[in-house]
Amino acid sequence: MSFKRVVKVAVSVGMLMVLQSCGINSNLMLKTEKDYEYAPIDSVNSTKSEYRIDVNDIVQFRFFTQKGQRILDITTTSVPGQQNQLFNPNNSLNYVVQSDSMVNFPAVGEVNIVGLTIREAEIFLEELYADLYVSPFVQISVTNRRVIVFPGNGGDAQVLYLANNNTTLLEAIALAGGITQRGRASRIKLIRKGPDGQREVYRIDLSTIDGLAYTDITVQANDYIYVEPVPEIGRELLQEVAPIVSLISSAAIVVSVVTAL
Repeated sequence: MSFKRVVKVAVSVGMLMVLQSCGINSNLMLKTEKDYEYAPIDSVNSTKSEYRIDVNDIVQFRFFTQKGQRILDITTTSVPGQQNQLFNPNNSLNYVVQSDSMVNFPAVGEVNIVGLTIREAEIFLEELYADLYVSPFVQISVTNRRVIVFPGNGGDAQVLYLANNNTTLLEAIALAGGITQRGRASRIKLIRKGPDGQREVYRIDLSTIDGLAYTDITVQANDYIYVEPVPEIGRELLQEVAPIVSLISSAAIVVSVVTAL
């Protein structure tokens, strides 16, 4: 077999191996077709999109009677120079929403609050406790609220816990280290679970000053913020081909040495 023939066979085998085991941009996620219909961005902060309690949430529960009068009780102090302090009893309890959507609250037993907003859950529980207590007052918060941010490197991501109820989109991206050099500021996807349980995808463009209109969007628990990365076809193709080129070069050297003998 001639030298050129060997090289042609080696190149053909190498290209076949690249095509069969191609890993170029395989870390890119959450791709959408060009004609994909995104959810209207104007509805992203609507009342309908308010966070709703879900399975595995950790719910902090506080209960008072007499419409919460004890919260406003003021204790007096005889120490000169000190002002009166608000009475803040430590009577909070934490519950995990079980996989069957039930929470076993004191006195009223198992209750399903999945799908309710925080305020709806408070009103619902106050109505249940009204049969047992005088003017009940309930406070609820979800303590394990978190969002996942993909800052633009494809598969890299960070899980951020929401310490504040009003964390904005720009704050969440900043907490994740900002948009990476590879990330596209013009193609940011905010993925959020809607009232029907289905996730809606909003596309946001922060590449121009007009994007300021969207920087104050309030993120919600279980949001996904995906900054689409720029595909690196050239670099990753070279990484895929380099071992095969090295193999072909080695084979060519061997063939040339054998032919010369």
